[in-house]
Amino acid sequence: MPNLTLYTTSAFLILDSDGHRVLAKYYRPKGTPLAEAKGLSNVKEQKAFEKGLWEKTKKAGGDVILYDGHLAVYKHSPDLIFYIIGNADENELMLALALNSFYDALGALLRNQIEKRAVLENYDLVMLCLDETIDDGIIVETDSTTIASRVSRPRADPTDIVINEQTLMNAYQTVKEKMQQRIQQL
Repeated sequence: MPNLTLYTTSAFLILDSDGHRVLAKYYRPKGTPLAEAKGLSNVKEQKAFEKGLWEKTKKAGGDVILYDGHLAVYKHSPDLIFYIIGNADENELMLALALNSFYDALGALLRNQIEKRAVLENYDLVMLCLDETIDDGIIVETDSTTIASRVSRPRADPTDIVINEQTLMNAYQTVKEKMQQRIQQL
């Protein structure tokens, strides 16, 4: 019987269309020595793994591959490739569900503009979304709506903003004081 564990994910990667790293987060089960990390323990090994994985998956068509002793589930967007990496004996359906949930939640947060520019501009949302999906290698959420709702920024309610004569006078006084300070500095 295989060793049952909650640590299903070894890494989560986002690579661009040229194979360059946009986001990479590697996981190791707590208490596991760094030497037992199966060749992904330092940046040089990680970059080599990412380059080889990208070479095998750069053309759209598949969604699961066994590469270098790791199971990789991936999804293409216009100029990015999203990967979730697990051990070779991991359940690929669970990894695929986690990846699709992350991708759908990210699509909801970025208004279906999942491209490199949008990911880089909203990197904080992407990282929060990833953290809500995978925590230390454990898949914690697979519902994209729940993930997106936990990550989304609250919108300002325009009915809470009160503009009256007092607020306008305060704004005018502040601007007037700042201008006087600047003039005095010259």
